[in-house]
Amino acid sequence: MKLKLTILLLLTGIFCFSQITNVRKWRKGEQDSMQNALLLYEDGKVNLALPMFEKLYKSHPDEEYLKFMYGRTSLTRSDKHEVALQMLTEVYDKNKKAIDIEYDLARANHYNYNFDAALEFADKSFNNKRTTPSIKEKIPQLRKYIINAKELYSKPTNAKITNAGPIVNSRYDEYVPVISADESLLIFTYVGIESTGGRQNGFLQEDDQGMYYEDVFQTSKVNDEWVHPSGIKTINTNSHDAAIALSPDGLQLFTYNDNGDDHGDIYVSYLNGNQWTVPMKLRGQVNSFSWEGSCSLTADGRTLYFASERGGGYGGRDIYKATLQADSTWGNIVNLGDSINTSLDDDAPFIHPDGLTLFYSSKGKNSMGDYDVFQSTMNPLDSTFKNATNLGYPINTPDGDRYYVLAANGKTGYYSSGKKGGQGLNDIYLVDPGYIGKKPSLYLVKGKITLDGQPVEATYTVDMTSKSRRFIEARSNVKTGNYVATLPAGATYKITYTYKEFAPIILDIDASAITDYTEKIFNIEFNPPKPDSATIAAKDGFVPKSVLQEKTKKYASKYGDIYADSLEFKVQIAAYKIPKNYKYNHLKGLGKVEKLLLGDGVTRITIGGIFKTIGGAYEHNKKVIAAGQPDAFVTAIYKGKRIYLEELEKLGIFKK
Repeated sequence: MKLKLTILLLLTGIFCFSQITNVRKWRKGEQDSMQNALLLYEDGKVNLALPMFEKLYKSHPDEEYLKFMYGRTSLTRSDKHEVALQMLTEVYDKNKKAIDIEYDLARANHYNYNFDAALEFADKSFNNKRTTPSIKEKIPQLRKYIINAKELYSKPTNAKITNAGPIVNSRYDEYVPVISADESLLIFTYVGIESTGGRQNGFLQEDDQGMYYEDVFQTSKVNDEWVHPSGIKTINTNSHDAAIALSPDGLQLFTYNDNGDDHGDIYVSYLNGNQWTVPMKLRGQVNSFSWEGSCSLTADGRTLYFASERGGGYGGRDIYKATLQADSTWGNIVNLGDSINTSLDDDAPFIHPDGLTLFYSSKGKNSMGDYDVFQSTMNPLDSTFKNATNLGYPINTPDGDRYYVLAANGKTGYYSSGKKGGQGLNDIYLVDPGYIGKKPSLYLVKGKITLDGQPVEATYTVDMTSKSRRFIEARSNVKTGNYVATLPAGATYKITYTYKEFAPIILDIDASAITDYTEKIFNIEFNPPKPDSATIAAKDGFVPKSVLQEKTKKYASKYGDIYADSLEFKVQIAAYKIPKNYKYNHLKGLGKVEKLLLGDGVTRITIGGIFKTIGGAYEHNKKVIAAGQPDAFVTAIYKGKRIYLEELEKLGIFKK
């Protein structure tokens, strides 16, 4: 049947398929699918319309209109660009009057790196009187993209692009990767079958024909390999929740949420142990009545770079920066200027932990097409950025390239793309090397803060001594004791670790002359005063009330400060063959009451946690007795089994 594209729904809003293609012999389900596909296309949901057109075309390959719509919708998927070119070329060979097909062919050839043919079709479309006016307005920019792409493609960089693999990526969408400075944590945005709420319509109601909404997923490295990602339940809702930035220390996660009333805003969540808090809208002037949907935090936590569609910029989305105010709100909003921003969209800023290197994506400047990734360097004297440089091919392509971040060591870049041959739709890719020009330089300090071998939430402050100012004030992870501090080059620093009443531990770092990436592990151990055996023997006036207490006092006086791997001590206050619900209200303030199961059929009740030395356990035992538990005594556990104190002597663990 003759192709009649002049009555496209986009132009007429009419549902008469028979005027477009022959559907009389189609099954009812196919006719309904065609109607739904056209409605979705008209509504701008091309990603949902594409698989419907594809399925219908495979059942009816002779229908030219289906071929046209399959080709046109395939332009929106980078893994379908070859299909788009084939379908549209076949349609054009039979009907050169198909609406705006020369523009579509210009785009298809552009995406497939046929730049001369792309320019030819762009010019034909521009000179064609039948070209839709709104399309004709886009052609000058498309020509710029094609010319830029031809130039950059002819001079590829040495960057190597690698798929992050099937553990991180799935057959669905993974994009907007964000990483901690030491690359131990990767958080990204996921859209697929595991999305909260499943398929939903625009009212967040279950709908088999609906779409999956964005969720935030995370994974961490174990033995240098990513573990299977999982959704963050405290962050994800039935609506769009997207990861957009992670602070260099990995403790602040910035997310995007659109509740339907504010055009989309930036939120922040904090890591508390191994759980993220419920996101709160960023306080201050960053969020506006316009869209704000991407950001990046500097290593000192005082400057936030973000993208916004607010008025007063250079056009479309612009990159701004905000400063942390004394009341912990964000203010002093400043546009980064025309060295960064253009009259088109500029988005997805990432400030490297070195504090000087900025990556972002732009549709302007010499982009190869849609968004390209650019790199710029700050002038530290006036905090302005130099004109940005395109990262070139193969990082950038004629399609959109966005959400680029670079590891602190400057070696690996992360971004998302829908390249052909991936695991699914959009995938996360690695880039090596991930920068152009001089490699970013900084000093990264990380480690674990512990008390008597156990992780604690301690405070650590970083002072930039060469400039007499506080640089960082943060806390270690309460569950792991881990901490990270990224220190830009060209300065000297003093790190002060404090925990409760213990004497501070101070570390001096000289990063004034480093020209590369330096990483050091400093594990900080707060050690409680070890009971001195002679002092215990001479000053201890405690009178034991049982044989076990007597034995504990004896061994504590001789071996009070000795500790060993896999050896621990607990203060036992009760033991039952059949567990009882006994209350220990008289022991409040002496630590947590816990059950100790050693596989011998006895449930032991202990208080105060684990002690690494018998001297420490003995001192706590005396407090428990004084509080009204006269039969409390110290139990020794070695390699998970109870052991008698005299056996520790025989094994040579207790020795002077």
